[in-house]
Parts: sequence; structure tokens; C-alpha cells
Amino acid sequence: MADKEATVYIVDVGRSMGERNQGRQQSDLEWVMLYVWDKITSTVATDRKTATLGVIGLHTVGTANELAEEESFANISVLQDIKQTLLPDLQRLRHLIKVSKTNDGDAISAVVLAIEAIAKYCKKLKYRRKIVLVTNGRGSLDADDVSEITSKIKEDNIELVVLGVDFDDADYGFKEEDKSSQKAENEAILKSLTDNCDGVFGTVAQAIEELGIPRLKTTRPVNSYKDQLTLGDPEQYDTAFSIDVERFPRTMIRRPASASQYVHRADLSNGLASASSSATILPDVDGPEGGTSAPNMNGLAAVRNARSYQVEDDTAPGGKRDVTRDELAKGYEYGRTAVHISESDESITNLDTKAALEIVGFIPWSNYDRHMSMSSSNVIIAQKTNSKAIIALSSLIHALFELESFAIARLVPKANKTPVLVLLAPSIEVDYECLLDVQIPFAEDVRSYRFAPLDRIVTVSGKILKEHRNLPNEALASAMSDYVDSLDLSAFGKDGDGNPTEYMQMTDTFSPVLHRIDQAVRWRAIHPTEPIPPPYDILTKFSKIPDDLEDASRLKLTKLMEAADVKKVPSKLRARKRQRDRITPLSGLDVSALLATSRPAAKISPDNPIPEFRQMLETTEDPNGIVDAASQLIVIIERHIKDSFGDSNYDRVVAEMTALREEMIEMEEPGLWNDWLKKLKEKLRGDGLGAGRDELWWRVRKDKLGLVVKSESEVSEIGDDEARQFFIR
Repeated sequence: MADKEATVYIVDVGRSMGERNQGRQQSDLEWVMLYVWDKITSTVATDRKTATLGVIGLHTVGTANELAEEESFANISVLQDIKQTLLPDLQRLRHLIKVSKTNDGDAISAVVLAIEAIAKYCKKLKYRRKIVLVTNGRGSLDADDVSEITSKIKEDNIELVVLGVDFDDADYGFKEEDKSSQKAENEAILKSLTDNCDGVFGTVAQAIEELGIPRLKTTRPVNSYKDQLTLGDPEQYDTAFSIDVERFPRTMIRRPASASQYVHRADLSNGLASASSSATILPDVDGPEGGTSAPNMNGLAAVRNARSYQVEDDTAPGGKRDVTRDELAKGYEYGRTAVHISESDESITNLDTKAALEIVGFIPWSNYDRHMSMSSSNVIIAQKTNSKAIIALSSLIHALFELESFAIARLVPKANKTPVLVLLAPSIEVDYECLLDVQIPFAEDVRSYRFAPLDRIVTVSGKILKEHRNLPNEALASAMSDYVDSLDLSAFGKDGDGNPTEYMQMTDTFSPVLHRIDQAVRWRAIHPTEPIPPPYDILTKFSKIPDDLEDASRLKLTKLMEAADVKKVPSKLRARKRQRDRITPLSGLDVSALLATSRPAAKISPDNPIPEFRQMLETTEDPNGIVDAASQLIVIIERHIKDSFGDSNYDRVVAEMTALREEMIEMEEPGLWNDWLKKLKEKLRGDGLGAGRDELWWRVRKDKLGLVVKSESEVSEIGDDEARQFFIR
């Protein structure tokens, strides 16, 4: 369980915070809020009730706090008490945090209010307590009681962070020129306060710069196995041994936040939810019917997908009858048929296993191929309070290390679970010892394939050729080797002292997808309409070759191109498919025409639309023929949509739309597709093809069946921005 947190942000909203300094395009308040919003939204994203925060406004026009009657606490407003913050709270704070019309108010008094708020909320419970003050230091400060405040901060174990707009920071390398005496004095007071509290004092510029460094999620270990590691059967043999161990994940893939389906509640009256729809609107309150989504300011309601089952029944309307899942039987494929096994019989096929980790053998390090690893790695340690187990496991680890061997073990994590084979590798570090395990395959899991060798060619007669036009010669192999060596990253980086080190270290390599999605979600929570900013540089740093390395390897690349005789092929305009020259056989006979049993159908059949549509396009050179073929397929697609029961025809419709779009691009007739797609969107929204077809439009977006843009077809009149807006509107 994560630690409980209570953080109070003190934001200076004084009149001077509306100014723009140091050549920035943003006001000081807008600039510092980049940091504050990032921290707040990161806390909100955890969705933890124990991660709480409050916000206090400094230099506000009014006064709203518990000590408002005292003069020293004037112009300070509590914008949010300490609590779990949700999206509606963010949107409310966004409207409250604005530049005020005064610079009156004392920052030290605001810190006192924050201390009182934390003490009142946390009481004597164990919390991580933190106060963050962001200010430009241009208001008045009352430093009379700083020593008492320092003692209280230390007593309550509160971390104080003070970030100032254009504050001097020698470590960061910034010093503001022509600074006013009042601001310099305030900086000195705040720095003294944080130093005495063992807090953090810095400039906002550095804090914002470090926002691009992804924050790694700290997870508490949860064991996946807690039992005995055995060698032999201790119940039958005195020579067997068992060690009490625990198993924890060592590496695990972290997935980005997943998207969910929602619907605007205002649209319910338009028939988006109907009896034939495959999606159901969840209630906005907790209840026995499911659904835990609460009302929100966006008017969205969660969507729950439902699945229906049908069987053929001549007596039922439409020839099909609905059945419940309980009426279905489980079947296994056997050739092209299905074999039914009842639940009572199926229990016989299940292995009756019990939790165990049993060593079945040992292999040398050299006999193990790294490609055999099938899973993420785990760490096995002895039970922490069992000194006997710690000594025994340490002996096993050192024995494996000294003999340069791995252990093979059979693992059953829990009773009645499927057994797997794992490889146990010794790991000895300065401060701990453990076994690392990874799943390895059974014999049935291995796929062996034979491929032609790359360094020689074997002819039909069995002759081996070492020199051939498809084989690299010595000059080409040498040039390629030199080019690869010139791109070596193992010593391209520099450490803190300027010494060569690895350029792309694992600790500095972050998942671009994961953190980019996180960045976009947090930005959109605060800025619903503004464009999402570009990804942080640290996420794209390793997506291309470093410029210095590319320059250093350019000569090697030139020699490689010469050795490989690389020639630039001029680009050719893509010709219209209907104007493409047909290949004429040397004999003058068109075999395809001779084998054709009939002429292409003048009308496309709804039962086989895609092949007949493409066949019709192959045999026409008239633009009217293309329009006719496309029109026929469009009619068929709309008929399939209208006749679809729920989403039963959606896969078929998407395939037909894909074929239509591809052929229109090939025929250089994107206008036919674009015009029809716009009409289709209106029909789906207006229930012109049946109610509840929003899921089909979602499928269209998912499969990227949007408008054809200029980058796809030169004759298209649609730009990228218009294509994006088409899906957004």
C-alpha cells in the first residue's frame, strides 16, 4: 500500500504575476502553473484516496481563511481544503486561479495557514507532509516569527519547497540582473527559512525544465509464490532439502493508461441506446445493476458492451433464436468439426497440482540459449525472518555461481495451476543475493525452422558457391563492419566528469508511448481545448542517431555505398490503375482471358461484393464505369449496415469500406470516397441506417478509414487538418 500524502500548494496570484519577464511569451502566473498543474494532475492520475492536496491563493483580492480576522492573514484565500482531488476539482481550480488586482498579502502567513491545515487534517497519523510555495517574491514578507515557524515545520516533519520566479540559483546557473532590493531581501528570507527547515529552495525555470524527466512509478512488491524450494522429495529421502522462499517480479511491462467508451448523456434522447444496440449506458450512481461512474461535468456516462448469442431455428422469426450463455456448450476444434466435452468430463483433463518449486536438474551456462527465455524475470529470495533458509539459499546461489551452472525447476505458483518450467540463475550483488528465474519452453513450445544459409549458396546439384552476385564480397563485408563499428554507442556518452560512458543507458531510456499518453491526458485535463504540446525531448532523444555520431560515421557510410554500388532510383509518379499498361505475353495469347469462363457481371452481388467490385474495375477504362462500380458497392455497404443486428455485420462492412477506399485511391478518384464518407457520417448520426450505429463509426475511426488526404492521393483536395477535424466534429 502506498504512503498517505498531504500536500498544500501556495500559489502567488498577485498583480505582479501577470507581467511577462525575461522575454517569455507567458505571464509569470501562467509559467509557474505549468509546474503546479503538472504536479497536481500527476497526483490526480494515481486515483488514490490517500493522495490528498489543498491549494491556497496568495495576494488574492479577498480573504477566505480561518484566521481572516487577523490583519497579517489578509489577502490569503483557501481555494481548496486538503482532500482527494478529482477532475471536477481541477476544472474549478482552473477558474479560481487568476491574476488578481493586488500585491497585498504575506507569504510567510500563507505558510502558517498551510501548516495549520496539514496539522488539522493529518492529526498524529503517519503522512508524507509537504508544502510547495511558488511566488515571484515581490510582495511584503513578515519575518518576525520565522524561527517559531521553522520549529513547527521540523516538529511536524513537513517538507518545505520554495520555487521562485527568476530567483537566483548558483547551482542551476541563473542570476537575475537589475533585481529590486525588496525582491532580493525576500529571496534571502525564504532561502534562510528553507535552509533551516532542510527544505528545497530553487528557481522555477529548473523545476519546469525537469518536468520532462518521466517520473517512475514506485510499486510495492507482491509475492507470486511463497512456499518451499525443494531438491528431491523431502518426504521420502533424507538427502533431499527444502528452503522456505518467496518469489517477486523483477521486471514487468508497464502498460499506458487505457481508454474507455463514454457517451454524452444529452444524446440519450436521440436514440443512441436501444434494444438492438450492443452497448448499454451505465447508471450514474452505484447500484446493483453495475456501473460505478458518477456524474461529471462533461456529462459523460460509461458504456458497457453486451453480447448476445443466436442459434438457427426455422420456427423463430427471422430463422434465428436468442439463447443465454448458460445454454451454450463448450467445444474443442477437431479438424473442421467441434467436439463437445461436458464439464464433468473436462475436470478429468485438469491436472491436480499443488504449489511447488522443485529443482529437476542443472545445466552449464554455455548450454543455455538466451532466446529460450519466454517471460519477464522474477527474483527468488529466502523468507526474511528465517535465518536458516537465508543461509541455505545463499549456499545454493554460491554453488551455482562457482560451478557456472543454472538450475531447471518445475513451478506451480498456486494449487491447481498449470505447471511451468523455469530457469534459476544465481545473482550475487554487494548488498543482497538471490535467484533470478525466467520461464523456459517445453518441447512442444519450440518451433524449429530451416533457412537457407546467408554466407553461401547451395545449387540444385549440391555445389556450394562462396562467390555470387547475391553474396557480399570481402570489400562489402569490410565496409559494413566499419560502418557498424562507427555507430558504436557503448562509449559515445559522457559521465559527469566528461569521461566516456555508454550513451543509451537503460536507466535513461523511457517508454515514449507510455509517458506521451500520460502527458497528453494530464494536459487535456487542464486545457480542454488547447493543442497538446509536443513530446518532451527526453522521450524522442533516442529516436534518431546523435548528430555528432552521424557526422563521424558519414565517411564510413559513403564507402559502404560505394562498395554496395548503391544507386538512387528516380521516383515515378503513380499511374492511374485504369491507364496501366497490360503485360502482353510473348506468345500473344492472354491466358487469363482464355481461362475466363464468363464476362464480369454487370451488377455486383451482395453475397460476393469485394471480388466482383475489383473485377469490374479491372475491366473498365471508362470513368463512368468506375463511378457505377463504386455506387453499387456503396449501396451494398449501406444495406449491410441497415440489416445488421447489433454489430453482426460490422466486420463485413469494414472490409467492404476498406476495399472501396483502397481502390478509389488506386484509381485516383478519392472524391467519390470522400463525398460518400461525409454522407455516411450524417446518416449514422441521424439514424438513417438504423439506431445505435455509433459503434460502427468508432470502428471506422479505429481502422483509419477517414478522408483521403493529399499525402495519399495527389488529386485529393483534403488536407491533414481537415481530415482530423472530420473525426473530431
